[in-house]
Amino acid sequence: MRALRLCLPALLLASTAVTAADTAIHGFPPALPAADLVLRDATIATLDPLQPSAQALAVRDGRIAAVGSDAAIARYIGPHTRVLDLHGAFVTPGFIEGHGHLLGTGTVLTELDLGKAPDWDGIVAMVKAAVAKAKPGQWIVGSGWQQSKWTHAPQPNIDGLPLRASLDAVSPDNPVLLEHVSGHAVFANGAALKLAGIGHDTPDPAGGTIVRDKQGNAIGMLRDTADAPVYAAYQHHVESLPPTLQAARREHALKLAMQNEVSKGITSFVDMGEDFATVDWLKQQAAKGIPLRLYVNIAEEPVAALDAKLASYRSIDDADGHFTVRGIGEILSDGALGTHSAWFLKPYNDDPGITGKNVVSMAEVRQIAEIAARDGFQLSVHAIGDRANREVLDTFQDIFTQDPAAHALRWRIEHAQHLDPADIPRFAQLGVIASMQSIHACSDAPFVVQHLGEQRAREGAYVWHTLIESGAIVLDGSDTPVEDTNPIAGFYCAVTRREGNGTAFFPAQAKTRLEALRSYTLNNAYAIFEDHQLGSLSPGKRADLAVFSGNLLTMPADRILRTRVLYTVVGGQVVYQRPGAQAWKHGELFAPMPEFDHVN
Repeated sequence: MRALRLCLPALLLASTAVTAADTAIHGFPPALPAADLVLRDATIATLDPLQPSAQALAVRDGRIAAVGSDAAIARYIGPHTRVLDLHGAFVTPGFIEGHGHLLGTGTVLTELDLGKAPDWDGIVAMVKAAVAKAKPGQWIVGSGWQQSKWTHAPQPNIDGLPLRASLDAVSPDNPVLLEHVSGHAVFANGAALKLAGIGHDTPDPAGGTIVRDKQGNAIGMLRDTADAPVYAAYQHHVESLPPTLQAARREHALKLAMQNEVSKGITSFVDMGEDFATVDWLKQQAAKGIPLRLYVNIAEEPVAALDAKLASYRSIDDADGHFTVRGIGEILSDGALGTHSAWFLKPYNDDPGITGKNVVSMAEVRQIAEIAARDGFQLSVHAIGDRANREVLDTFQDIFTQDPAAHALRWRIEHAQHLDPADIPRFAQLGVIASMQSIHACSDAPFVVQHLGEQRAREGAYVWHTLIESGAIVLDGSDTPVEDTNPIAGFYCAVTRREGNGTAFFPAQAKTRLEALRSYTLNNAYAIFEDHQLGSLSPGKRADLAVFSGNLLTMPADRILRTRVLYTVVGGQVVYQRPGAQAWKHGELFAPMPEFDHVN
């Protein structure tokens, strides 16, 4: 892989020294300067190609001091060294969330979890219960619903979607905003539509759809850009709250999100889009001390603002390596498959009248790309449908032709879910990173063939193996809060492509165990320009690592979902310890995780 070749010289020097120490079985040199932390009796996958496995490691001053055998690393133990005896637990480089929305994740943790409802009636019941506890006029907000997962379709319905009458009946005065799990649609009740100014005569905006009944009335479903007025009305409500309450809400959401990430083995987080004001605030929070490393992209800003201010926001390794801004994204070239708004070359198989939506015009995407190239910023563009991916690749190719230096900026396509076979080799040829989320394949599998037909699904849906074989760099992540950020579930999908019912979704495209681990660690580190600091457990690199109860590289596939994170370490500090982790013994299994219940 390119990422491995880039850091090979440094790894060679570091690994040679450790190997020499390990081979001196008798008469070890005197004890070395004491480590701050030592992990021993472990099964360590370093992802260092010159020393791929080890039994122990030592950490000093936030970095890996040495890896090797228990005997060799014992020399680093001093009177104040914290020693974790892991009883054979599996240690990997810290997992990097390759594509997520941090504050969105924290906010969702405070809202109604609509994914738990079996059907529309269940959602209405959850809203009714929330209204009973709410003040008059207070917004009721929830997320995570997906109509294709309901046990039965609501009656009456339009394209499987409910009409808002039942929602209005239980919440006539409290506005309701229910976000689709994809993030590309909301369902709003009458009170929310009224506050948003959406009525019978409101036209569809560019890049969005107001779903209507036969009489032209809005049923409550707003796709892509059509949901902007409802979000604006909700934001107006939030901004009307006392400033101290607003600040407390935001700080609480950030704290919840970061605790959630580190509890699942995530040590770095790629945040796919915050406006300038939020970036300023996050930088202030990072300066106070945070457990998670943040790589924040600029988004939700007009082209004129990017043109004027982008360069001044470049920030590399601030807050002791916990805060970086060097990217723009994610820019939405299309919508989502589940809402029939992903942009395709040919019509949907189950809806021949549509080919999806171009959300942000390609002319605007090009303007942003030119600004990114000028200011030396990475660019990340969301593209799910095959036409969206082709249009973005064409734009990137044009920019690289006029400005060859942009090749070095590691531009990315986010999701890259459905590709025309002719475009697959272009990722490697252009050096464009395929930022994909394995969990989406397991979640989407029940309706991909229905939407696209067998041939298109087989040739171009989530083609990780084909992309990797072509030489492309493929990442992994969850798109949290679209999916749970848990990388164990993502890893399971990557290597099995099994749906919740056990059916394998075009299994020839599965990743090997090592490919899946690299996608979440070393490849993600490369994608954020941190492969010299993160992504492998090599001496001199930052001591970011995760400890799992099971060996993800060798355990039977059906046991992967019984694996849990025992410890998470960032910069040599234990930022998460699972209750009972010290008492865990090798071979101990946890309860299976619930089947995948989110769909993109």
